Amino acid sequence: MVRALKGLEEVIGLTYVHPVWQRTRPEDPSDAHCGWVFGEEGGTPFANTEGRGGPFPAAFKGNEPDPVQGSRTLRDLYELAGDQGGKYSVPVLWDLEKNTIVNNESAEVLRMLNSEFNKFAKHSELNLRPEGDTKLIAEIDAANEWIYSAINNGVYRCGFATSQLAYDEAIVVLTDAFDRVEDILSRRRYIAGDHFTEADVRLFSTLVRFDEVYTVYFKCNTRSVATSPVLMGYCREIYRMPGVAETINMEQIKYHYYTSHPMLNSYSIVAKGRDFVGMLKEGEHGRERVFENTPA
Repeated sequence: MVRALKGLEEVIGLTYVHPVWQRTRPEDPSDAHCGWVFGEEGGTPFANTEGRGGPFPAAFKGNEPDPVQGSRTLRDLYELAGDQGGKYSVPVLWDLEKNTIVNNESAEVLRMLNSEFNKFAKHSELNLRPEGDTKLIAEIDAANEWIYSAINNGVYRCGFATSQLAYDEAIVVLTDAFDRVEDILSRRRYIAGDHFTEADVRLFSTLVRFDEVYTVYFKCNTRSVATSPVLMGYCREIYRMPGVAETINMEQIKYHYYTSHPMLNSYSIVAKGRDFVGMLKEGEHGRERVFENTPA
């Protein structure tokens, strides 16, 4: 999303891994790791990691082979870079010259894309973290801290709870945070104030998945973005920023979540949903009328 907002598409390549996790060492019965693989157009369809569900195509639209080493799995690239820690996660920012991983922590990659490539960016004037504005930085950091804990990670605490008590505690925290976001955005155009910042990127990335995935799959059904005029307007505005819509493939988002955790969804049935992306495309977001004195 930040790559698109900054206009770095012609400078930094992008490869989408396949949304459905697979065994990364299927030839080794003792290696149970499951994770990201690259698409293989024309390849053999497959099931989930337990051999159920699907069949899933070997490549969805936009899934491409690894352009760096021709690797089958993301794990292969981590091991090529000397990282065998076992958490072979996305995103990965890869250095084509040194043939290694630059960074794989999403918040850090976000900041690198915001500031480290400005001489190549089409929209270098966009600054999602203006370090010279100490008040705004404090607002951004404060928002990031509680939103990550209670919302970005809060949905996972609900979804992967293994006891009723753990779930009951997590859903209360998430619901309270959802209401707090709604209250703030009823008084501010953006989550950290008058300016669109990295805190909005991080919040939006969870909200855009909330109704289609988290309310169902992670049992976060105490609230809904679609029933909140404030949050729908907020999400519509961000979705319609140049380049953002093209970064959201709800089909693949849903296929990843609903198919990659057999303990939660044994047969990998993908819930239909209410076409949340279609809702983002419809109607006016209205945020500029609510906050007439706020810069767009």
